[in-house]
Amino acid sequence: MTLNEFARYAFWSMLLGLIVLAVLWIYPFGAKEITEAEPQQIVIYRSDEQQNIDIYKSKGPAVVNITSITMQYDFFYRTQPAAGAGSGFIVDPRGFVLTNYHVVENARELTVTLADNTQLEAEVAGMDPNNDLALVKVKNPPEDLSILELGDSSQLLVGQKVLALGNPFGLTQTLTTGIISALGRTIQTRNGRKIDRVIQSDAAINPGNSGGPLLNSAGEVIGINTAIIGSSGSVGIGFAVPSNTIKKVLPDLIAHGYVRRPWLGVETLETHRLRSLGVNIEKGMLIVNTIPNSPAETAGLRGSTRRVRVRNYVIPWGGDIIVAIDNKTVETLEELADTIESYQFGEEVEIQFIRGERERTVRVRLAQRPRPQSTRTPS
Repeated sequence: MTLNEFARYAFWSMLLGLIVLAVLWIYPFGAKEITEAEPQQIVIYRSDEQQNIDIYKSKGPAVVNITSITMQYDFFYRTQPAAGAGSGFIVDPRGFVLTNYHVVENARELTVTLADNTQLEAEVAGMDPNNDLALVKVKNPPEDLSILELGDSSQLLVGQKVLALGNPFGLTQTLTTGIISALGRTIQTRNGRKIDRVIQSDAAINPGNSGGPLLNSAGEVIGINTAIIGSSGSVGIGFAVPSNTIKKVLPDLIAHGYVRRPWLGVETLETHRLRSLGVNIEKGMLIVNTIPNSPAETAGLRGSTRRVRVRNYVIPWGGDIIVAIDNKTVETLEELADTIESYQFGEEVEIQFIRGERERTVRVRLAQRPRPQSTRTPS
């Protein structure tokens, strides 16, 4: 081998050795085999979608399914059990669940099913038929129950986003979304009373959603879903009792089982019904009867003293006619009830009334309404 050939051989051998050393430095001997990781799928949500997902995950556990057993008559007037279902949501860690009155009306047995499918026995703890609200108490509630917070319904605006949680047609833990379509609606309850300031939304509400929460985008309860237009399913018009109404009555429902309301103690007849018969009465509410020992009787207001025939009808006659309370005109049962309930029991009001041909006034101290024995009591 010549000197030049040896030099070239030495050069390439040294270069190869340096390359091997470099490879061993970068990839040490004995290192685990590195395999290429499978690419992971990245899902990107819009901000409003992520908001819906977050609210469903965080608020869904507080929404329950309520199953009731009532007794009904069949064609032959035999009693038989009938099942009903609705929604509700937990408002107190002691196991208090808020729902609609019509969901638990006349229930003999109640079962509350939590979001994790745990079934618990329950009983009606409080009722407010005037606002179609009821409070259900779970027996032996588990620890760490999720609860929902009540928001301020007075701050709502038409067009605001809302989310409804419930169990339509028995399909548990269903979420629908929409907007507030209108505010200040009035709906009628089963006992004939009207609920004012009701929220109208276009979130899909179906049978079984009754008693479920209507939430704002912060996850606060702004109403309780109560009624829909039509009976078969959603047509985009649903109604919810506002959360501020719930706030007003919930403490009484928890503490007393009913709502302590002011009470005048009269049974009345709208005089426009008498005018339609041709009776010459210009305005007001005719007192048919005063309840014994009521504020009205104590103040000296008088009910009817006789019955008279007008056309084919027998009507009460001779009672005082209430025309205003603290200068607020009252012409209907709803106006009379709403005016009375705008006060606290124990407060005094001035009642303007007509006796005979003379208009008079009297001061009356409103009492607490006796605990209801039925869904309807005198104003």
